[in-house]
Order: sequence, then C-alpha cells, then structure tokens
Amino acid sequence: MSIMKFVKKAFYLYYDGFKQMTLGKTLWLIILIKLFVIFAVLKLFFFPDFIGTRVKNGDKATFVNSQLERRMPKKAR
Repeated sequence: MSIMKFVKKAFYLYYDGFKQMTLGKTLWLIILIKLFVIFAVLKLFFFPDFIGTRVKNGDKATFVNSQLERRMPKKAR
C-alpha cells in the first residue's frame, strides 16, 4: 500500500467520524471555546508584557539574563 493511499484512508476515517458525530461536535466546540478563553483572554488580563514595558527593543536578552542571575542561588553561580 502506498503512503498516499494510507494517508487518504486515514483522512477519510476521521472525516466520516466527525461528520456523523452529534454530541461530539458540541463537546469539541466547548473545548475550543475554553481553550480560547484560557490562552487569549486570560493572557490579556493576567500576563502583561513586563519585558516590553521595561526594556528597549535590543536589550531584552540582557534584561532576562540579569533577572535570572539576580534570582539564582549563590551556590549555583
């Protein structure tokens, strides 16, 4: 069996399965909405861009390095 034939059969297996689903479509919609809320909406309100507001364009790596070194235990240095 060729690889393309296998891929085509696998695609149609999932395509037919999702096409005949009734409850599953609703559950997938709920899951996608929850993921959108978690990653998009919560990021806007709870995770502001601290590095972008405190550092100029080219100094982001230096800022992160200095913050990591400052918080690192003295034995690990």
